[in-house]
Amino acid sequence: MARLGGDEFVVLQAIDDQSEQASDLAQRIIQSLTEVFDLEGRRAHIGTSIGIAICPANGVTPQQLLTRADIALYRAKHSGRGCLRFFDPAIDHEVDDRPQLEQELRKALVKDELTLLYQPIFDADGRVVCFEALMRWTHPILGEIPPSRFIPIAEVRKFIVPMGEWAIETACATAVSWSSSCRIAVNLSPVQVLQPDLPGTVEAILQRTGLAADRLELEITEGVLLQDGERALTVLGKLNALGVRIVLDDFGTGYSSLSYLHRFRFQKLKIDRLFVGRLTEDQSARSIVKAILSMSQELGIEVTAEGVETTQQASMLRAQGCNEFQGFLLGHPTTAETANELAAQSSTLNMVEQLRAVSREFHAGDGYIKQAS
Repeated sequence: MARLGGDEFVVLQAIDDQSEQASDLAQRIIQSLTEVFDLEGRRAHIGTSIGIAICPANGVTPQQLLTRADIALYRAKHSGRGCLRFFDPAIDHEVDDRPQLEQELRKALVKDELTLLYQPIFDADGRVVCFEALMRWTHPILGEIPPSRFIPIAEVRKFIVPMGEWAIETACATAVSWSSSCRIAVNLSPVQVLQPDLPGTVEAILQRTGLAADRLELEITEGVLLQDGERALTVLGKLNALGVRIVLDDFGTGYSSLSYLHRFRFQKLKIDRLFVGRLTEDQSARSIVKAILSMSQELGIEVTAEGVETTQQASMLRAQGCNEFQGFLLGHPTTAETANELAAQSSTLNMVEQLRAVSREFHAGDGYIKQAS
C-alpha cells in the first residue's frame, strides 16, 4: 500500500480470482474506515470510496492501471459514500454524473483544460482557405470529453458565453500568427447569438488581436433563428456591419432556411454532412445538393460541403460548382502549429501558381510581361 498524495492511496493486490477477491478486500477497507476513530479524545468519523482496475484486462503498465483505477474511483465517489466501482471500458468517458460534470466544467476554462483544434477547409483547387476552430475538453481523470456531451451542458448553464468568448479570442489570436491570410471560422451557440453585447465583444476581440474582420467567420445554425428570429437577425446584422462573415451551418436540415436567406445576407452556406454522405447512392440527396448549389450561385453565396470523405463525393461536388470542401478526406482537426504549416504550404503553392501565370503571360506577349490580374 502507498500514499499517492493528499487523501489518495493505492493498494496493489496479487491474487488469482481477481474480481471477487478485489471486491472482498475493497469492502473490508470501506468497512474498517467507517468505524469511529478516537483522535486525542475526539471522535472522528470518515469514509472512503474505491476504484478498481485489473491487470491485464484494464492495462498492463502502472500508468494505465492507475489512470483507469482513477476513472473507476471518479464514478465511485459520485455514486454515494462508501462505494466501490470496477473500471468499465464501456462507460469509460460516459460517467452518468451530469451535476458533477457541470461543476467541473465551470473550472475547466480557468484550469486551461479547454483547447482548440483546427480543421482545414479547401477551395476547388486544393488550397487551404479557412480553418474551423473546434473546442475540446480534456478532463484530468476522464480524458477527452466529447463535445456532444459537454457543449449541451455549457449551453443550459450559460457557461457557453465565457467559453465562446475565449474560443473566438483564441482562434483570432492564432489566425493572426499564421503566415497566410487564411480565414478562421468559429461556431456560435444560440445562447451566444442572443446576447445583445455579442457584437461589442467581437469588435473588442478583433481590436485586441489585430485580426482583420473579413478573416473571421462566425457559424450559426438555423436553430438560433427559430428561437428568436428578430433578435438574432439584429445581432447578426451588427456583426455583419463590422465586416465579419456570417455563415449558416447545417443548411438544408431546418424548416425555414429559404425565408432566412431572403431576410439576411449570409456570406456562406454549409451543406450538411447528411446530404454529402448520401451523394453516391441517394438520388434525392444529389438533387438537394444540386439545388442548394444552383440557388447559392444565383444569390452570390459561397458554399462549403461538410463531411467530404471520398474522392467520388469531392468530384461530384466540384462538378456541380461547389466552392469549398471540408472533411476527413482532406484533413482532420489538428493543432494550431500544424494548421500554420498547412496554411504556409498553401500560401507557397498559391505564389508558385501566380509566378507560373506571370510566366505564361510573358511568353504569350513576345518578350514582355502583360499586366496580369
